[in-house]
Amino acid sequence: MKPCLMKLCRLLCFVLTLPLNLMELAGLFGMYKRLFPLLAYNITFSYNDKMHKTKRELFRNVGKFANTDGTLRLLEIGCGSGANFKFYPYGCTVVCTDPNPHFQKYLRMSMDANTHLTYEEFIVVSGEDMKGVNDESVDVVVCTLVLCSVSDVRRVLQEVRRILKIGGAFFFLEHVVSDPSSWTYFFQHVLEPLWYYLGDGCMVTRATWKDLEAAGFSELHVKHIEASEVTLMIRPHIMGYSIK
Repeated sequence: MKPCLMKLCRLLCFVLTLPLNLMELAGLFGMYKRLFPLLAYNITFSYNDKMHKTKRELFRNVGKFANTDGTLRLLEIGCGSGANFKFYPYGCTVVCTDPNPHFQKYLRMSMDANTHLTYEEFIVVSGEDMKGVNDESVDVVVCTLVLCSVSDVRRVLQEVRRILKIGGAFFFLEHVVSDPSSWTYFFQHVLEPLWYYLGDGCMVTRATWKDLEAAGFSELHVKHIEASEVTLMIRPHIMGYSIK
């Protein structure tokens, strides 16, 4: 009964979002991409407050991947407004990438507030094709709340492996699909068509840990957590790092 009800409710939600779908097809949804950075910038403060301890735990080992001379070059995929900057180790060089150029204004504000870092450049590229970033040129790659909205997760992970130095690390924090027996799973599947538009392409039903397992890293350290502090739709998370 529950699977049938879920499919019926999802179909209803999909029908209700048809006007948004037509706007996207007509190219009118681009206006939201200008507004989304402002929304994301404000949401960042709330999410960081709620997930502060989790992020501290995630990034506490980043410094271990520095070079013998102490330098560390870090690239962040989908950096958005720079929510992670304050968690990065003192003195590391940060390369920022994001497919949405309208984040630059808010990114600059985060840069000004985190002067313990050196900022190399902001590159407007998608995670699936990080042209302009050389092979094996970075020590650490970071990706948080991004793999939910890329078009091809496995392609992004291929790019991560390409640009990482041998022995370099990929740090991740992503919300994922819940256990099928839970009501969270039910609402994720029902409301995903609407959530997709509100979250600028965010998909809440991805089992991203499976893509990480298949990506070919030499080591994978992944932990499943329940982020009870955030909204029901994105409470199931994975966090950890993998080594090339």
